Amino acid sequence: MNLSKMVYLIELVLFRHRIPIILFFVLTTVFLGYKATEIKLGASFSKNVPLNHEYMQTYLKHQKNFGGANSVLISVCDRDGDIFNEPFFKTLKGVHDQLYYIPGVNRVLVKSLFSPSVRFVEVVEDGFAGGPVIPADFRPDTTGLAIVKSNIEKAGIVGRMIASDYSCAMVTTQLLEINPDTGEKLDTLVFAKTLEDEVRGKFENDAVSIHIIGFAKMVGDVADGAKGVVVFFAIAILITTILVWFFCKSVLLTLLPIGCSIIAVVWQIGLLSVLGFSIDPMSILLPFLVFAIGVSHGVQMINALGKHVSTGLHGKAAAQHCVGTLLVPGIIALLSDTIGFLTLLTIDIGIIRELAITASIGVAVVILTNLVLLPILASFIRFKASYVAIVSKPNVFAERCWQRMSHFANPKVAVVVVLSALVLYGLAAHQSSKMRIGALHAGAPALHESSRYNQDTALITERYAITVDILKVLVETKADACTFHDVMDTIDQFQWHLENIDGVQSAISLPSVAKQVNAGYNEGNVNWRILPRNSQSLVQASARVETSTGLLNTDCSVMPIVLFLTDHKAETINRVIDQAKILAAKMETDEIKFKLASGAVGVMAATNEAVEAAQTPMMMYVYGAVIILCLMSFRSIKATLSVVLPLYLVSTMAQALMVHLEIGLTVSTLPVIALGVGIGVDYGIYFLANMSPLIAQGMPIKDAYLQALKERGSAVLFTGVTLAIGVSTWVFSALKFQMDMGILLTFMFVVNMLGAIIVLPSICSLLWFSNNKKS
Repeated sequence: MNLSKMVYLIELVLFRHRIPIILFFVLTTVFLGYKATEIKLGASFSKNVPLNHEYMQTYLKHQKNFGGANSVLISVCDRDGDIFNEPFFKTLKGVHDQLYYIPGVNRVLVKSLFSPSVRFVEVVEDGFAGGPVIPADFRPDTTGLAIVKSNIEKAGIVGRMIASDYSCAMVTTQLLEINPDTGEKLDTLVFAKTLEDEVRGKFENDAVSIHIIGFAKMVGDVADGAKGVVVFFAIAILITTILVWFFCKSVLLTLLPIGCSIIAVVWQIGLLSVLGFSIDPMSILLPFLVFAIGVSHGVQMINALGKHVSTGLHGKAAAQHCVGTLLVPGIIALLSDTIGFLTLLTIDIGIIRELAITASIGVAVVILTNLVLLPILASFIRFKASYVAIVSKPNVFAERCWQRMSHFANPKVAVVVVLSALVLYGLAAHQSSKMRIGALHAGAPALHESSRYNQDTALITERYAITVDILKVLVETKADACTFHDVMDTIDQFQWHLENIDGVQSAISLPSVAKQVNAGYNEGNVNWRILPRNSQSLVQASARVETSTGLLNTDCSVMPIVLFLTDHKAETINRVIDQAKILAAKMETDEIKFKLASGAVGVMAATNEAVEAAQTPMMMYVYGAVIILCLMSFRSIKATLSVVLPLYLVSTMAQALMVHLEIGLTVSTLPVIALGVGIGVDYGIYFLANMSPLIAQGMPIKDAYLQALKERGSAVLFTGVTLAIGVSTWVFSALKFQMDMGILLTFMFVVNMLGAIIVLPSICSLLWFSNNKKS
């Protein structure tokens, strides 16, 4: 059975069973609409990282002993700049206790001045003396505060747990993956709200300010900002509806593509709920993309419907003809989108895989709502004579535009266009080669610099010698290795080299602490700040460091080197990681292995490397899927090249724009490239579907293109401009990543449209040069 017969049979089945099909859509929409109301925003730390990466394997292997990277830092600051007063210490104790009892907190790792494990050691006449920084009998009076201040200085925690200018004190902890109260995965968004309500809301006042950073808090702030996406979605729908009405001059025909596209979104969200998925704040923009793709195909359908009505066909016959002419190119375009999105499943990061599933479900649903439901509903419309007169009336202005635009298929003009496109590609490729992997700015890249979270990050970075940007190199060696000078010295040398790298703020390890203890045993003389070669002295120097410090495990066979970085910019992470790899290759022995990496920066490094490794294969898979489907549809290498080359040009230009806007390639931006291809492929496929039969008959390319413009030009131009206007409103979003995506999507909608109406016909003109000779 050939393709045309198959399409004809589908037409017969659809239009002979219109009522049962509509009933099916109604019942399914009601059910999935109900399920959509149950969908929740959800975020998980583990979804954002490549769990099979070697760094993450090291991280997971030692997580129990040395903690994870999902940490929370709460800086309690005195607004007058001096923490040594009774109200401040009362507030600090309250924050510590409140954090301790929040579900999901690893209570063992809650640390502040009030933690018994935060101790000081001092050299006295008889050797060493020490104890908790805040003694058991502490009273926040003048004497008690003076004692605490002295103990803080002896403990060497200024810059770590106490701000360098004594204006703030830190409370830190790490989070569990499983909420012990419920036995389920920790709800990061609920936890973030609890931090805001029960810590900041409860303890911040005129005398004390609270500053909170960490993955959970960042995602919570993103989720709060993401709620505004609904408003922008509504604005986009309103703008699109108004413009569609201007395009088709019919209320019913306006409601068809808008309504069917909204149904597609409802089905998408409902199916996600049925499958047990939640919507991550970083992928909350996907429903709008599904709406945009739905409108794109819906406008093509009502445009074709108007053309058929203008020839005198009634509603049902016109709708059947629309299915006959648009079903195949529509399905090919949407399958290209779907398969392109599914290629994201090859990337070993949970959030990207969920995004791939979410996008693929949405686009697959559009096949049903906009290529099946829409024409069936349209078949019931009885078009008034006034509407038929409008669509039948020749549009002189449009005809002139199409005549002029058809010159892009003139061989002489085509040469200029193609050469210009090559130059543009060269410039874009050069610029896009500068695209960097990872975050390019301090703070959370998803939020504006002026956001509360990024302001808190800036304050903590400024006032402390440490930040949440921690990289841990885990040294795996033999048991009781801290009693062997050669092992401890190798670790110490490794640390020295790393802490002198630009971007490393400070560093700490067991050997560095043991050197300080050894000096203490020798009257604090700095000349003795060395690692003793005598095993007994070395044991004495390291024995005072408890496992609770996170600097060694129980048998001293694993010792982390903890690096505090100035920021988590991609260039900083790459510089430190690259040097650590070089040093590890030089200094590793059979007994000493330097394993990367743990800590928040270790996770970021693993994610950046996974993103970089996935970038090229993802593009190959996406374009491979588009090429295969185009070859199957058009059975022509020339037609396939005509669709794919403008698409690739726009993808390269989009990457160049990312460089210009200083947007790094991250977990949240990597899928945009694939989404951009999915958005852009539709225009070219619809044009070629109209041109291919005419070209096969030997029609000159310019004439074939002119005919395609008359059939598809209005819909393509309208769709590109309308959807671009809708997403352009995102520049006002409270989320920086939504603002960036709005700019990128506006660019892709418009430039992909321009590529289809300018570059595509020019390429066709040169590839089918023999047809031009017949004109």
